[in-house]
This record gives sequence, C-alpha cells and structure tokens, in this order.
Amino acid sequence: MANYTAADIKALRERTGAGMLDVKKALDEADGDAEKALEIIRVKGLKGVAKREGRAASDGLVAAHVADDASGQTGVLIELNCETDFVTKNASFIELADKVLAAAVAAGAADAEAALAAPLDGGTVAAAITDTAATIGEKLVLRRVARVSAPAVEIYLHKVNKDLPPQVGVLVGTDAAGAAVAHDVAMHIAAYSPTYLAREDVPAETIADERRIAEETARNEGKPEAALSKIVDGRMNGYFKENVLLDQAFAKDPKTTVGKVVAGSGGTVTGFARFRVGA
Repeated sequence: MANYTAADIKALRERTGAGMLDVKKALDEADGDAEKALEIIRVKGLKGVAKREGRAASDGLVAAHVADDASGQTGVLIELNCETDFVTKNASFIELADKVLAAAVAAGAADAEAALAAPLDGGTVAAAITDTAATIGEKLVLRRVARVSAPAVEIYLHKVNKDLPPQVGVLVGTDAAGAAVAHDVAMHIAAYSPTYLAREDVPAETIADERRIAEETARNEGKPEAALSKIVDGRMNGYFKENVLLDQAFAKDPKTTVGKVVAGSGGTVTGFARFRVGA
C-alpha cells in the first residue's frame, strides 16, 4: 500500500480541488509521491476537459482592479466561473483569477474574448484556464469582463457567503466631485442591480415596448380611455425607478434618489458595471 496520510490527501485536495477518490487513486498510483500524484491528476484532467464542456459552471468569484492612467483611472472587473463552491475557495482557482485579472488589465481587455487572448505564463489566458481546469477537474469559464474609465473609479466587492470569495462586484466611474459618494453608490448598485445609468441610456425600442405593455395592461384593466396617457406615464416612471440607477430610491435613504444624492455631492456618475456570479 502507498505510503501517505490523511493530511497528504487533504493537502493535495486543497492544491488541486480534485475529489477525494481521485486524489487517493493518484497517490496510490504515485506510491505516495505528492508531486507525481499532482502530475497524474493534471494529465487525467486534460483528458476530461472535453467531457466537461456541456456541464454548467454557475459558481465562482468576481475580482477587480483599478489603476491610475492618463484619463484618471480605469477599473477592470472579471467573473471567473467553476462548477462548485468547493473549487471557488480553492487556492489554485483564486490564484488563477488573480492572474487572469492581471493579464486582462495589462492587455487593456474590455471583454472576455480579448481577455482570453491575452498573454499569460508563456501562453494565453484561455490556455491557463484549460490547464487549471485539467488539474482541478471542473469546467472553468471566464464569463465576463468589464472595463470602466473615468476621472475616478470605485470598486465594491461583496461576499454572499463569508466563507467564499466575493460573488458580487461593482465598478463605478465618477468625476472628481462624485468620488465622495461613489462608495455608497457602488454598494447601492450591488444591492439594487440597475440596468441603466440614466433614462437617456434606455434603448428607444425598450421604452416603446414598455409603453405598449403598460397601455395594453391598462386597457385590459378597464381603465377609462381619457386616463390612459397619465396611467402609462405613471407606469413608465415606475419602470425607470426600478431599472435606472439615477431614478432608483437610494438604499441608505429611500426618501431620496441616487440621482439626488449624486447631485448633492456636486458630481456626476459617468458609468458603472455590476456582475453577480451566475446571474
């Protein structure tokens, strides 16, 4: 029987994220040699990458970075997915996320496609993800990348589970004055998940569809024809309050709006990005 202990199994599981049975089999095959067992897990994992393609990767983490540049600051936010929360807190997975984020920042990537093509460890980000997936034994996916540039950019990362890395991430771009309230606005975005920054950002076709639905609903409810216009306008205001950041009731003081809080600082919000793992 191979010479290894329960502590050896635990250590190798923490390094790879592989299942206990796979780790024990690898240690048996390697006669207790942890480094050889790691290589066995990796080789077998590479053979299984194709088999994992159809599996769902709905767990994972978000990570973000902000750096000064010529225009002020630029923030990059990534979402890296895996299949289970066990891997989410695995050291190899977290290290991969840090490397992927750094590579995306260095390459100036603004989306996942550009980030996957970025150089990393002598290859590409895509190759590094495949290699780590082989070792860990789960499907890994760089799902999204966002980039926000502004005079000032604020990061907010939120842990849904205290035992796991952050799974909600927000970048908020502001002018210099708006930076004073940027953190509170970022926390609000994390909680209320707005789709648009301002009413002007809502696509015309979306507004047309919402107005049509509001009018048809009012007619089906038997509302008087003369009142339809005001009813539709009221329901559209409700749509904006739900989906537009500046129209939303402010999380810390629902009696006011995010727009009024930002205006009170003398500043403006120029853009934002929000990721929630799996959403």
